[in-house]
Amino acid sequence: MNSAKVVRTRFAPSPTGFLHVGGIRTALYAWLLARQNDGKFILRIEDTDKAREVANSDQHIIDSLNALGLNYDEGPDISGDYGPYRQSERIDIYKRWAKKLLDSGRAYADPYSPAEVQKFRETAQKNKQPFLYRNHRPNNPPEWDGSQPLRFKSEPKGYTWSDAVMGNLSTGPEVIDDFIILKSDGYPTYNFAHIVDDYEMKISHIIRGQEFLASTPNYLNMYEALGIERPILATMPHILGPTGNKKLSKRDGAKDVLDYLADGILPTTLVNFIASLGWNDGSEQEVFSVPELIEKFSLDRVQKSGARFDEKRLTWMNGVEIRSMDIDKLYELTKDYLPEESNNYDNEYNKAVVKITQERLKYFKELPELTQFFFKEPQSKEVLNLFQDPKNKQLKKLDRKQINDLLHATINTLEKSSFDKADLESKLNQLLVDKQSKPGILFSIIRIAVSGAPASPQLFDTLQVLGKDKSMERLRKATELLN
Repeated sequence: MNSAKVVRTRFAPSPTGFLHVGGIRTALYAWLLARQNDGKFILRIEDTDKAREVANSDQHIIDSLNALGLNYDEGPDISGDYGPYRQSERIDIYKRWAKKLLDSGRAYADPYSPAEVQKFRETAQKNKQPFLYRNHRPNNPPEWDGSQPLRFKSEPKGYTWSDAVMGNLSTGPEVIDDFIILKSDGYPTYNFAHIVDDYEMKISHIIRGQEFLASTPNYLNMYEALGIERPILATMPHILGPTGNKKLSKRDGAKDVLDYLADGILPTTLVNFIASLGWNDGSEQEVFSVPELIEKFSLDRVQKSGARFDEKRLTWMNGVEIRSMDIDKLYELTKDYLPEESNNYDNEYNKAVVKITQERLKYFKELPELTQFFFKEPQSKEVLNLFQDPKNKQLKKLDRKQINDLLHATINTLEKSSFDKADLESKLNQLLVDKQSKPGILFSIIRIAVSGAPASPQLFDTLQVLGKDKSMERLRKATELLN
């Protein structure tokens, strides 16, 4: 095709459920290509399969794109020169193109019932042959009156074509078949409608998943029959599950894109992560800003093989971005994730809690578990169990009396502290020397007493934020538990 044409890409989902990472990757790559070339990114809702349609899915798709910053230039709620942008509102357009095929002898009314077609399939299976509808094409099909399905009359031939990702591909005529273009209810099938829409909307590049690759020869046959130039085709490899040996599924943890955001994955991180599922710029860089993605993205760097979905890598990337954030911005994003008890404290205290948790935080939904002890005293049972935990290699060497002695020494030391971080560090390090203890022992005892957890933010920060009154009260209660 003419490379001087304006780059116009599209995302054309069906409103049949939530938008998952595979769909978003298709949208993202199309969006990046359009933005990189000062082109247009179009959202088209392919809502012709009414039996599978899920209520409000179209709005959910729009919300998901907006939440990730993937703004579109034309779509159902943004007027453009090539609308409507819902297939259900374009029925007359499809009928016009179907009539063109009918008039040229490249379409015919399907005279068979579903039961008859099923019998053809069973016969082919029994004879160990592939089922091809064109082998049962009627010699004298009935005149099409709109009540029967309308089928494309294929011309079987071999094809060789270039895919911007998969390279040069070819197939023989045996894969070409007659397929339905208009159903008996008047709605078009995907195989027909998307070809018409892409031509009418002047789409320059079609980016779509690998599941459509097997149907491409039939699409090429249709382009020829309609006498239209095909866009550039770019087929994305499958996104694979965590083990890397099968396509990602809900069972593997694939979930709604908005659920990731609700968990506290940052939109920019999710965009960065999804961009890397099958693409890299050839460098060692893993974390990109959105402007960097726009600058560096290219279809020729998209891999042909499947990309493994690694949620641990996603949370690692999110943690990297969280650690780089200004505390005021981070607090605004996270304050609603803090435990309910945080409402009893002022913003200054809550912000201090978020600040010292920032280094450990991977996604916002972790905050209640990581910060609960700042707002609510730990349970006595939890504290006692941790002191006696056989998996704690340091503390299992001590008996209760030895732990209690170190707690009493800590109380005596910290009573003289201003609870400034530097003073806490100085006094507790001196206590290590005086008691000939190790940080892994003494600091673990203090941490368990004040937090009821085996891990916490840096100990001196934790004590400073908790404050002297809370810290001393919890240390004293811990000694009572051990008596």
